Amino acid sequence: MNEESHFLDYHIAIIGLGLMGGSLAIRLKDRCRGLLAVDPDPDIRSFAIKNQIVDVITDDPSDIVSRSEVIVLAAPIDAILGLIPQLPDLHPGKAVVIDFGSTKTQICEQLNKLPPRFEPIGGHPMCGKEVGGLPNAEADLFNQAPFALTVLPHTTERARVFAENLIQIIGSKSVYLDPVTHDNWVAAVSHLPYILANALILATPSESSKLISTGFKSTTRLAKSPVSVMAPVMQTNKEPILNAIINFRKAL
Repeated sequence: MNEESHFLDYHIAIIGLGLMGGSLAIRLKDRCRGLLAVDPDPDIRSFAIKNQIVDVITDDPSDIVSRSEVIVLAAPIDAILGLIPQLPDLHPGKAVVIDFGSTKTQICEQLNKLPPRFEPIGGHPMCGKEVGGLPNAEADLFNQAPFALTVLPHTTERARVFAENLIQIIGSKSVYLDPVTHDNWVAAVSHLPYILANALILATPSESSKLISTGFKSTTRLAKSPVSVMAPVMQTNKEPILNAIINFRKAL
């Protein structure tokens, strides 16, 4: 059985149809038995319906989650942390659960608390844009990007096979890490660059803006990332980020 036929067996629910969840939906359309989605934003739901990105979309996870064999948590981190404890009430049976959160320690702690009938595996695709939202989603967003996977005590062979097949279909490369190592590494290669981009803007005299060109624009690009997405990232990875800042200060 190849990865395409494997995916045809599943109804997949994507919770959060922003840049990540939307790009995943575009890539998976017509590659599974049913593609379902949940998003609280009515404009996003209208856009998804108009462009036929998913088969069904709603703002209520209760119906969508219960109809799915796979649940993808692609919402902001604070929303993921709030949703995981609700899953046992939303889904009566077995389901693979994979998240797309940018930090792993707190999310994996919550995933570990799920009843054994759930098959969780932590995930984090290392890609994105400085502009979010479904209208900016694209099928090739994940191409050649590292995709971190975190195996948990309840991770089953089915969950691992699904995750590996998912990574093959979206064109990424799997990297297995424990949650603490993941959060330390991502603080250095993702979260610190976001902070430095903002700091560079704040440290730049306004009168020098007439000389800004490609170098400054590319270096500060990450500062455009939505605060609504980045604030929970910073809050759930404080110590690794502080350590990354200390290391940067020493290098500077």
